Amino acid sequence: MRGLSVGRPPALPADKKLGLVMRVMSGELTAAEAAREAGVSEQSVSNWRRQFIEGGRNGLAGDGGRDTEEVSRIAELAKENAMLKATIGELYMELRKYGRSVIDRPPQPRGRTHPGRMAN
Repeated sequence: MRGLSVGRPPALPADKKLGLVMRVMSGELTAAEAAREAGVSEQSVSNWRRQFIEGGRNGLAGDGGRDTEEVSRIAELAKENAMLKATIGELYMELRKYGRSVIDRPPQPRGRTHPGRMAN
């Protein structure tokens, strides 16, 4: 007979976690009782409760359930995008100032050019 391995229990589905968290929050179960029922640590149940509350807070704040780090990264990218658009606009205006001929004309070589000589 094989020995039992002590490892991580299989992940619980989100609806099972939600049910346990709701029962803990309503006072029907303690975190310890919920942990025993689910076969997980009490810390896991506390983490689920914290995530549930954080997700609800984010949803009420109107950021679609995103975490604070993700929201700040999106804001940072939006600022960078606005800056890049402004820079492109300024460069476009500089090009317009010099006229279309600068844009349409290919670059010309500078200085004297000598055709290559054939050696015997």
